[in-house]
Amino acid sequence: MAEQIYNPILPLNVYIPDGEPRIFGDRLYLYGSHDRAGGTKYCELDYELWSAPVSDLRSWSCHGTSYMKRQDPLLADGKHELYAPDCVKGPDGRYYLYYCFSEIMEIGVAVSDCPEGPFEYLGHVSKPENIPEDMNYFDPGLHVDDDGRVYIYFGFRASYAAELESDMLTLKSEPVKLIPNAAEAKGTGFAGHGFFEASSMRKIDGRYYFIYSDENSHSLCYAVSDQPLCGFEYGGVLISNGDIGLSGRTKALTQIGNTHGSIAQLSDAEGMPKFYVFYHRQTNGTEYSRQACAEEIRMDPEGRFIQTEITSCGLNGGPLVASGTYPAAIACHIADRTMPEKIDYSDPAVKERVRVTEEQNTSFITGIKNRTKIGFKYFQFMDADLCVMEVRGSFFGNVTIAFQEDGKQEIGEFEFQVNSSEWDLQLMPIVPTPGRHALYFYFRGTGTMDLKTIGFVSA
Repeated sequence: MAEQIYNPILPLNVYIPDGEPRIFGDRLYLYGSHDRAGGTKYCELDYELWSAPVSDLRSWSCHGTSYMKRQDPLLADGKHELYAPDCVKGPDGRYYLYYCFSEIMEIGVAVSDCPEGPFEYLGHVSKPENIPEDMNYFDPGLHVDDDGRVYIYFGFRASYAAELESDMLTLKSEPVKLIPNAAEAKGTGFAGHGFFEASSMRKIDGRYYFIYSDENSHSLCYAVSDQPLCGFEYGGVLISNGDIGLSGRTKALTQIGNTHGSIAQLSDAEGMPKFYVFYHRQTNGTEYSRQACAEEIRMDPEGRFIQTEITSCGLNGGPLVASGTYPAAIACHIADRTMPEKIDYSDPAVKERVRVTEEQNTSFITGIKNRTKIGFKYFQFMDADLCVMEVRGSFFGNVTIAFQEDGKQEIGEFEFQVNSSEWDLQLMPIVPTPGRHALYFYFRGTGTMDLKTIGFVSA
């Protein structure tokens, strides 16, 4: 079987959220912040950089630590966290890493001769003389235009942009408002999708695509203009990490949370453009343990992106083969009766709901109970006639296996009991059904249990 990849795209014990995908040479680099399993704050760790060849986004490699917060003089005491970064190749051919950090309104800059670093501290971006009250030097996104001019985009609850001097540090122009926030968006094309955070810019076919996290926080949206600093009109939603808004969905299909990411443009075998959107998901019953995910996304002939769904197969180039064993943690639909319709990580129930978690570098789904639903998209079925679950806990009941979210196209139902703190295999006959399918597990019974892997066996 050829090597496959699934979401999240990096190893399951790696937490790289806020990913900015950048293509330098023949590799795609993912510049992100760095959470930890069971974290208590955003971005607790130093930057760690991963990349993959543009010819095979299924093969990711770690370049190690690219920048440490203690390298910045303002962070020498180690009390602040490095937030979402971006990296661009400057007009001088060097690579400039931009970042911000907790509780200090500055944008830091580090530089390297190589896209993978290591980066060395350079300085902080200058500020205008009179800073508006709503201006926050937060989530920097950079764009180097075709003529070598450099633009910076930033903000939290208010979107700002400016041109930089060639030193990559000095504001060449006063920052301007770029797109409206939630309050300003009312009565405009941005209504319901005003700016919140996560500024990122891409230029596609001569037009500027500003990508951002909107007021709902779980959605990445975009706006389009023919100019880099003005004239932006709302474009639409790229992705929601709960699929809210997709095909009219109003209820999240998994625990939603903030998201941050951007677009990468590659080419297929015929030289036609292919687009991918990078985002992150929440784990461990917290907002502070986020993992990198990605999906292919389509653009229509008019240059509009069509909201894409979150999946388990992500960058695989097609469905996963329904053969062998997969981590249960790649599920893209994890829900129970208490799943909320809004982001509220102050609710203690978040840590009790069904969720992906990690224990001793092993990821699994925990908190499975009566009426839990776990879904995977997508698998290519051939002749598998047995499904295998690796479980532990104390649970008595049954599981229905189906191809549809509503339980239709059932392919098996199995009564089982687990009463052990050790992992145990449960084998369940299923009806061989060739084709590309989503796969759903519906649990009914008493007690709670964990699910570590699922697998497929053919007679």
